[in-house]
Amino acid sequence: MKPVLATAALCLTLFAGAPQRAHAENPAESRQKIEAVIKAFGKAIVDKDKEGFMRLFLREDITWVPVYTDASVARYRASQKDPAQPVPKVQGGTPRKFIESIARNPEARSETFDNVRIDTDGEMAQVLFDFSFMVGNYRSAWGKESWQMVRTENGWKIAGVIWSAEENPEPPPKK
Repeated sequence: MKPVLATAALCLTLFAGAPQRAHAENPAESRQKIEAVIKAFGKAIVDKDKEGFMRLFLREDITWVPVYTDASVARYRASQKDPAQPVPKVQGGTPRKFIESIARNPEARSETFDNVRIDTDGEMAQVLFDFSFMVGNYRSAWGKESWQMVRTENGWKIAGVIWSAEENPEPPPKK
């Protein structure tokens, strides 16, 4: 009898100490919450809401990387006073610099999100979509955008943003 009790006690001790799988959020619920972050991102741009925009991010120093098409880089290089001046294809920045540049410009800005795809396990997510960045009614740039997201104690947060950008080769209409 003693060996059986000892074995049972040992098993209970081992199972009690075993790591338990955390309960992930239901993927359908996660998708709804992530879609709300996407809408809040777009609204903050339209409203030029710097603090609302920054609340969507895990930290201020997340990965924030645009990669411009070869044609966009060539057009930009040709428009410079010194065409030999280097124009990096892959650039950087921060979400704060982005929203501050929008907020200080009097023209209306917006971003559209099409073909949104969300892949999540309830704890982390990959969001991929086609975007267009608008300046008033002028389509300034477009491409694909990818977000890495994590579910925190304070909800879903954007942990990284990478996008490709084709700058519009047609200048904006004259006012």
